[in-house]
Amino acid sequence: MRTQEAPTTTDPYYNDGETLSPWRESLNTVIFGSETPMGKAFDVVLSISIVLSVIVIMLDSVEAVQNQHAQALYIIEWIFTLLFTLEYGLRLISVRRPWLYFKSFFGLVDLVSILPSYLILLFPGTQAMLAIRILRLLRVFRILKLSAYMDEAQVMMAALHKSSRKIMVFLYAVLMLVIVFGSLVYVVESREAGFTSIPRSVYWAIVTLTTVGYGDISPQTPLGQLLASAIMIMGYGIIAVPTGIYSAELIRTYTAGKVRNDACPACGQTGHDFDADYCKHCGHALED
Repeated sequence: MRTQEAPTTTDPYYNDGETLSPWRESLNTVIFGSETPMGKAFDVVLSISIVLSVIVIMLDSVEAVQNQHAQALYIIEWIFTLLFTLEYGLRLISVRRPWLYFKSFFGLVDLVSILPSYLILLFPGTQAMLAIRILRLLRVFRILKLSAYMDEAQVMMAALHKSSRKIMVFLYAVLMLVIVFGSLVYVVESREAGFTSIPRSVYWAIVTLTTVGYGDISPQTPLGQLLASAIMIMGYGIIAVPTGIYSAELIRTYTAGKVRNDACPACGQTGHDFDADYCKHCGHALED
């Protein structure tokens, strides 16, 4: 196994010699130790709770269900909120540097999953109904908490990150095409056909290039129909490009080396290189 030198840092939260108390170490093993029996059981229970909480939130948006079971849904929602609040607090307690976990992606997801329920209490009255609906919508994002328990999620995210520049170049080329074709069809077609402006014509070009074809506006002249045919044929070839780019990068990333599924005991981050000895996010030594 390749060894790495301990990193030097001026981070006030960094203390490689710091140890947790025995009960915090045990708690860390249960919450972040996905390879241990207790850790697996914790992940399963939490995953089921997340799915059930999202189902409750979705049912609460159904008027017929809400009218009949409003009180029950309210109580169940707060049970889940308190459960996730307890889990969030335990995660902060069980890591050596809570601030690093707090500002990490999964730390922010955990916070967003519980914060809306408490913020709703600050918006009483009918005048705040819009704000309440927005906060209710945010609670659906609890489903993002599940990404922390998907073993292959880190590989997929790494492949997406590596292919992002190629995909952005592709999207830029597509943007240029729809602007050019939209402008051309705006010149060719009449306002009566629905092409009242270049932006609306660009919208038509996007719908046509992606082979969606709403049919709300369509070219009427032979030249406009010829342009539409060219865009449709081009769309079949273009739409597969980003999938190919990402698939190739995903295979390259997966075969380049596996990642470790264990979480850093200091900040809770996962997805470290298979032969890494230190966390790439905070520099803390990883457990063997």
